[in-house]
Amino acid sequence: AKIESDMNSGVMVRGIADPAIQNDRVHGYQVEIDPSERAWTAGIYDEARRGWLHTLTGQDAARKALRKGDWNKFRVEAIGPSIRTWLNGVECANILDDETPRGLIALQVHAIGKDAAKVGQAIRFRNIRILTTNLQASRTPDRGDTPQFNHIPNTLTEREKKDGWKLLWDGKTTAGWRGAKLDKFPASGWEVKDGVLSVLASGGGEAAAGGDIVTVDQYENFDLLVEFKITKGANSGIKYFVDTGLNKGEGSSIGCEFQILDDAVHPDAKLGKNGNRTLAGLYDLIPPQNKRFNGVGEWNRAHIVVRGAHVEHWMNGFKTVEYERRTPAWRELVAGSKYTVWPNFGEAAKGHILLQDHGNLVSFRNIKIKEIK
Repeated sequence: AKIESDMNSGVMVRGIADPAIQNDRVHGYQVEIDPSERAWTAGIYDEARRGWLHTLTGQDAARKALRKGDWNKFRVEAIGPSIRTWLNGVECANILDDETPRGLIALQVHAIGKDAAKVGQAIRFRNIRILTTNLQASRTPDRGDTPQFNHIPNTLTEREKKDGWKLLWDGKTTAGWRGAKLDKFPASGWEVKDGVLSVLASGGGEAAAGGDIVTVDQYENFDLLVEFKITKGANSGIKYFVDTGLNKGEGSSIGCEFQILDDAVHPDAKLGKNGNRTLAGLYDLIPPQNKRFNGVGEWNRAHIVVRGAHVEHWMNGFKTVEYERRTPAWRELVAGSKYTVWPNFGEAAKGHILLQDHGNLVSFRNIKIKEIK
């Protein structure tokens, strides 16, 4: 492909075109052409569906691989659930996904909106070739140099296992979890079905039905991944550094919270300060930035990063919150929040991870953790 402008485009692999779906709009896996300052060319975007599956955040060599104004060579290996991409010999993306096993190859025409400067601009393609037989013989060995994103629910790849990832929920049972105020898993209010863990609707009360659930173990430094799906008007949350010995009365257990909320409908979105009770923020403390929400009824991916006092929230590949605990700025935030009544809130060295029961139907899956020793 030859890119002479700032035009966005892409190469669809396993694309789908169906008159019954989005009025025949081609959707599915797209190898991105992104000559913008962001420079995510050869990242993988799930067009008109789930959004980014592999951004190039933190991959400097991949982001610099595009030669603007010159011909660029793309390579895509789509073999079974594995999709990997290269740009001018630099590996860029590596995902595992089983959403679409086969489909169309397509070249994208991207809208330019009202940007008159892009009228007449072009992206050119040539030398388009495909191999469909004896693929294992030509498959590029995975040396582990490029981050791998596994989107197959409740599974771990060999790469993930080697890197220290573990399933925090096995996708089948309640092993490893208990009620936040119980010594066992709640007898009602939660459901495990078809690889999905759901807190059931019960009228919108906070921890008033089955109650919150927490991990049996506690965690200190970690990467946590959780996929979640909300229903209209729903409220929930993913908490960490949870001390179940606090707040033994009514309401939710105490800890830092990655907020899960239908911002468009739930009234809590308009409470707090400057949006600090909205989706992907640090609840009642820090509002989110760069939010990319796949929508109500769709799966979204939360990623929480903890390195000592440093914490980050990510959603669907975009960083939404970053902060330092145990600092004067942190304590000032806490003092102006509902957590001011809890001494040293958010400063514990370790704690449980919690999924919140807020009385609305919210589903979870693909819950995995990598502890950093």
